[in-house]
Amino acid sequence: MIFSKFLRLVPAILMLALAGCSRSPQTSGNGSSSHTSRKTAADFSLRDVDGKTVKLSDFRGKVVLLNFWATWCSPCRVEIPWFIQFEQRYKDRGFAVIGIAMDDDGWNAVKPYIQAHHVNYRVVIGNDQVSAKYGGIDSLPTTLLVDRQGDIAATHIGLVSKASYENDIARLLNN
Repeated sequence: MIFSKFLRLVPAILMLALAGCSRSPQTSGNGSSSHTSRKTAADFSLRDVDGKTVKLSDFRGKVVLLNFWATWCSPCRVEIPWFIQFEQRYKDRGFAVIGIAMDDDGWNAVKPYIQAHHVNYRVVIGNDQVSAKYGGIDSLPTTLLVDRQGDIAATHIGLVSKASYENDIARLLNN
Protein backbone atom coordinates (compact mmCIF):
# COMPACT_ATOMS: atom_id res chain seq x y z
CA MET A 1 0.00 0.00 0.00
CA ILE A 2 2.69 2.49 1.00
CA PHE A 3 4.87 1.33 -1.89
CA SER A 4 2.08 1.93 -4.44
CA LYS A 5 1.57 5.47 -3.08
CA PHE A 6 5.30 6.07 -3.44
CA LEU A 7 5.23 4.84 -7.05
CA ARG A 8 2.50 7.37 -7.84
CA LEU A 9 4.75 10.15 -6.50
CA VAL A 10 7.79 9.18 -8.61
CA PRO A 11 6.68 11.07 -11.77
CA ALA A 12 6.05 14.24 -9.74
CA ILE A 13 9.44 13.97 -8.07
CA LEU A 14 11.15 13.51 -11.44
CA MET A 15 9.35 16.53 -12.93
CA LEU A 16 10.47 18.71 -10.02
CA ALA A 17 14.06 17.54 -10.45
CA LEU A 18 14.03 18.33 -14.17
CA ALA A 19 12.23 21.67 -13.95
CA GLY A 20 15.31 23.71 -13.12
CA CYS A 21 18.41 23.96 -11.00
CA SER A 22 16.96 26.29 -8.36
CA ARG A 23 13.86 27.15 -6.40
CA SER A 24 12.40 29.32 -9.18
CA PRO A 25 9.44 27.94 -11.10
CA GLN A 26 9.37 27.48 -14.86
CA THR A 27 7.93 30.51 -16.58
CA SER A 28 7.62 31.75 -20.08
CA GLY A 29 7.59 35.50 -20.11
CA ASN A 30 6.87 38.19 -22.66
CA GLY A 31 6.96 35.83 -25.65
CA SER A 32 3.87 37.36 -27.20
CA SER A 33 4.54 40.98 -26.38
CA SER A 34 4.65 43.54 -29.15
CA HIS A 35 8.01 44.93 -30.18
CA THR A 36 7.20 48.32 -28.65
CA SER A 37 6.67 46.84 -25.18
CA ARG A 38 9.87 44.79 -25.15
CA LYS A 39 12.86 45.57 -22.98
CA THR A 40 16.25 45.99 -24.64
CA ALA A 41 18.65 43.14 -23.87
CA ALA A 42 21.63 44.36 -21.87
CA ASP A 43 24.89 44.42 -23.78
CA PHE A 44 27.91 42.58 -22.43
CA SER A 45 31.48 41.95 -23.45
CA LEU A 46 32.87 38.53 -22.52
CA ARG A 47 35.55 36.25 -23.93
CA ASP A 48 34.89 32.92 -25.63
CA VAL A 49 36.98 29.76 -25.40
CA ASP A 50 39.41 31.14 -28.01
CA GLY A 51 39.85 34.42 -26.11
CA LYS A 52 37.83 36.41 -28.67
CA THR A 53 35.49 39.10 -27.40
CA VAL A 54 31.78 38.36 -27.72
CA LYS A 55 29.43 41.34 -27.44
CA LEU A 56 25.68 40.94 -27.71
CA SER A 57 25.51 44.21 -29.66
CA ASP A 58 27.59 42.59 -32.42
CA PHE A 59 24.63 40.29 -33.10
CA ARG A 60 22.17 43.12 -33.79
CA GLY A 61 20.14 42.19 -36.86
CA LYS A 62 20.04 38.52 -35.83
CA VAL A 63 17.66 36.56 -33.66
CA VAL A 64 19.70 35.39 -30.66
CA LEU A 65 19.02 32.59 -28.23
CA LEU A 66 20.90 33.67 -25.09
CA ASN A 67 21.24 30.73 -22.70
CA PHE A 68 22.50 31.00 -19.10
CA TRP A 69 23.60 27.50 -18.11
CA ALA A 70 26.14 25.40 -16.17
CA THR A 71 27.81 22.05 -16.75
CA TRP A 72 26.37 20.65 -13.49
CA CYS A 73 22.76 21.59 -14.37
CA SER A 74 20.77 18.55 -15.55
CA PRO A 75 18.04 20.51 -17.43
CA CYS A 76 20.79 22.53 -19.13
CA ARG A 77 22.32 19.31 -20.41
CA VAL A 78 18.94 18.33 -21.86
CA GLU A 79 18.61 21.60 -23.79
CA ILE A 80 22.14 21.94 -25.17
CA PRO A 81 21.68 19.33 -27.95
CA TRP A 82 18.59 21.25 -29.08
CA PHE A 83 20.58 24.49 -29.20
CA ILE A 84 23.28 22.76 -31.25
CA GLN A 85 20.56 21.71 -33.72
CA PHE A 86 19.02 25.21 -33.78
CA GLU A 87 22.40 26.80 -34.50
CA GLN A 88 22.96 24.42 -37.40
CA ARG A 89 19.42 24.66 -38.78
CA TYR A 90 18.82 28.42 -38.53
CA LYS A 91 22.26 30.10 -38.69
CA ASP A 92 21.85 30.90 -42.40
CA ARG A 93 18.56 32.67 -41.63
CA GLY A 94 20.07 35.23 -39.26
CA PHE A 95 20.02 33.22 -36.04
CA ALA A 96 22.70 32.64 -33.40
CA VAL A 97 23.02 30.89 -30.06
CA ILE A 98 25.21 32.31 -27.29
CA GLY A 99 25.78 30.20 -24.20
CA ILE A 100 26.72 32.01 -20.99
CA ALA A 101 28.22 29.40 -18.65
CA MET A 102 27.80 30.23 -14.98
CA ASP A 103 30.18 27.57 -13.64
CA ASP A 104 32.28 28.65 -10.66
CA ASP A 105 35.24 26.73 -12.11
CA GLY A 106 35.08 28.74 -15.36
CA TRP A 107 36.90 27.32 -18.36
CA ASN A 108 38.28 24.40 -16.30
CA ALA A 109 34.77 22.92 -16.24
CA VAL A 110 33.30 24.44 -19.40
CA LYS A 111 36.01 23.85 -22.02
CA PRO A 112 36.06 20.04 -21.64
CA TYR A 113 32.25 19.99 -21.65
CA ILE A 114 31.84 21.98 -24.87
CA GLN A 115 34.55 19.92 -26.57
CA ALA A 116 33.04 16.58 -25.48
CA HIS A 117 29.54 17.63 -26.63
CA HIS A 118 30.67 19.29 -29.86
CA VAL A 119 28.98 22.59 -29.05
CA ASN A 120 28.86 24.55 -32.31
CA TYR A 121 27.88 27.96 -30.95
CA ARG A 122 29.68 30.69 -29.04
CA VAL A 123 30.12 30.03 -25.33
CA VAL A 124 31.39 32.59 -22.83
CA ILE A 125 31.89 32.52 -19.08
CA GLY A 126 29.34 34.62 -17.22
CA ASN A 127 29.84 36.59 -14.03
CA ASP A 128 27.84 38.43 -11.39
CA GLN A 129 27.90 41.66 -13.42
CA VAL A 130 26.25 40.04 -16.45
CA SER A 131 23.75 38.26 -14.23
CA ALA A 132 22.86 41.60 -12.59
CA LYS A 133 22.31 43.21 -16.00
CA TYR A 134 19.55 40.66 -16.56
CA GLY A 135 17.92 41.18 -13.17
CA GLY A 136 19.92 38.47 -11.43
CA ILE A 137 19.94 34.97 -12.85
CA ASP A 138 18.50 32.87 -10.01
CA SER A 139 17.66 29.72 -11.94
CA LEU A 140 19.45 27.66 -14.55
CA PRO A 141 18.75 27.28 -17.31
CA THR A 142 17.47 30.76 -18.06
CA THR A 143 17.08 31.43 -21.76
CA LEU A 144 16.17 34.66 -23.49
CA LEU A 145 15.24 35.07 -27.11
CA VAL A 146 16.41 38.41 -28.45
CA ASP A 147 14.82 39.83 -31.59
CA ARG A 148 16.67 41.43 -34.51
CA GLN A 149 16.34 44.88 -32.89
CA GLY A 150 18.10 43.69 -29.71
CA ASP A 151 14.98 43.45 -27.55
CA ILE A 152 14.00 40.52 -25.32
CA ALA A 153 11.12 38.77 -27.07
CA ALA A 154 10.79 35.73 -24.76
CA THR A 155 12.17 34.49 -21.45
CA HIS A 156 12.21 30.84 -20.41
CA ILE A 157 13.24 29.76 -16.92
CA GLY A 158 13.86 26.10 -16.25
CA LEU A 159 13.44 23.25 -18.70
CA VAL A 160 11.12 24.22 -21.54
CA SER A 161 10.02 22.01 -24.43
CA LYS A 162 11.99 21.97 -27.64
CA ALA A 163 8.76 22.84 -29.48
CA SER A 164 8.36 26.04 -27.41
CA TYR A 165 11.81 27.18 -28.47
CA GLU A 166 11.18 26.26 -32.10
CA ASN A 167 7.89 28.18 -32.14
CA ASP A 168 9.55 31.29 -30.68
CA ILE A 169 12.49 31.07 -33.08
CA ALA A 170 10.23 30.62 -36.12
CA ARG A 171 8.04 33.54 -35.08
CA LEU A 172 11.03 35.84 -34.63
CA LEU A 173 12.79 34.74 -37.83
CA ASN A 174 9.60 35.36 -39.82
CA ASN A 175 9.09 38.89 -38.46
